Amino acid sequence: MLKIKRHLIFGSVFLLGAMALGYFSGKSFMSMHIDDHIFPSSGLTENKMLSEYFPKLKKTPGDTPVFIFQGEQPGRNILILGGAHPNEPAGTIAAILLVENIHVQAGKVIIIPWANHSGFTHNDPQEGSPQRFSIRTQDGQRWFKYGSRLTNPIHQWPDPTVYINPSGQKLAGTECRNLNRSYPGRRNGNLTEKIAFGIMEVLISENIDLALDLHEAAPEYPVINAIVFHESSAEIASIAFMELQLSNLEFRLEASPPNLRGLSHREWGDFAKVKAVLLETANVSHGRLKGKPSASLITEGRDKNYVKADKLGRLFVPFKEEGIPLKLRVARHLASIEALISALQEEDPTKIFAIHGLPSMERVKIEGIGQFLAPPK
Repeated sequence: MLKIKRHLIFGSVFLLGAMALGYFSGKSFMSMHIDDHIFPSSGLTENKMLSEYFPKLKKTPGDTPVFIFQGEQPGRNILILGGAHPNEPAGTIAAILLVENIHVQAGKVIIIPWANHSGFTHNDPQEGSPQRFSIRTQDGQRWFKYGSRLTNPIHQWPDPTVYINPSGQKLAGTECRNLNRSYPGRRNGNLTEKIAFGIMEVLISENIDLALDLHEAAPEYPVINAIVFHESSAEIASIAFMELQLSNLEFRLEASPPNLRGLSHREWGDFAKVKAVLLETANVSHGRLKGKPSASLITEGRDKNYVKADKLGRLFVPFKEEGIPLKLRVARHLASIEALISALQEEDPTKIFAIHGLPSMERVKIEGIGQFLAPPK
């Protein structure tokens, strides 16, 4: 009888533990469906949703905020996209910094920080990635989600064995949930294709002149610290490249391959006839050589494995003990944006564009990202 009681007690404790684990895990999982806060600057003139450009996205996990900064004078129109891949945080944070700081006097800037909104609601499976990371502001911590490269499978399922994207290219089935393989999108396609279609509607309806897609890549990936440009953007990309090199920032200048279909730098230029540029920085947190995933790996960017890989000549960017922190990656994006805008103006000075409040690369590198983020409210 005593043995039976012990088994009952053990079983009850085990069951209670499993229930508690399930509760807290479920609560943590569901918290990924709550959006982070963004506090736009007083320069914001209009806040829309992507579904206002493409109504089929309304009340879907693919709908996402669109922040518009319209100057008093007409001029150039620019789109800045972050979060196409939610596990590449420098693009998202750079876009949020712009939303919270800029004022436009002439022309228009449209910013979409969470391009694949669904991708921010989950993590990549079997990666052990943290759900969030934090940045200290002048008055407290701001928390940001670290999502997945792909649309959440609970929002789009099942994956095909082979995915033929809207441009006709054959890819692995999971790539049907990769926003940056789904352009120019499909009006009646899957959720990811509808998001891509909605972004194309923004480009066309807003008469965008220059469209920038902010990304990150692992240090072992050859297209890294790169300006990837559509042929229509060759001149401004080259001018920006030279300006950045003179500022002691090493970049690669990469032409968009005409046979690599479905990506923003190709399809935006071909279908929307805009000057399209994709920017890459070096993010160790989703590299294949990294050690233990953590929030500090995302923000500090230090990893002993990559230091060793650098010494062995296995990387496409230098990687030292100090790592490649998030503030440096964000600063590179900001410097690239500023250089490309300057090059656009130089190409045709008759079309004006005036923006203020864009955080400088040097200040972000020295003072940190948090100095340019609003405190939590």
